[in-house]
Amino acid sequence: MQEGGSGEGPGVANCVDVRQYVCHTAMSNNMAKIAEARKTVEQLKLEVNIDRMKVSQAAAELLAFCETHAKDDPLVTPVPAAENPFRDKRLFCTLL
Repeated sequence: MQEGGSGEGPGVANCVDVRQYVCHTAMSNNMAKIAEARKTVEQLKLEVNIDRMKVSQAAAELLAFCETHAKDDPLVTPVPAAENPFRDKRLFCTLL
């Protein structure tokens, strides 16, 4: 005799629950994939209007900029010692 009194075996109810869970999980996964695809489409819509340039052209422009502004850069062209505000001040003791 089967348990449950309805004539169905104990595994039938569990099988229905598993099917519902699988369907729910599959729908959730599909909805997540759709949301991710929508985000990707929105990002691509933003990027389609960006003006691109070749790396060689960008490198040439960057090099020209660096060469033009090198004379104003204290890390490339050192500051003369007389103008350096961070140089050590030499104080001599006049009492000795």
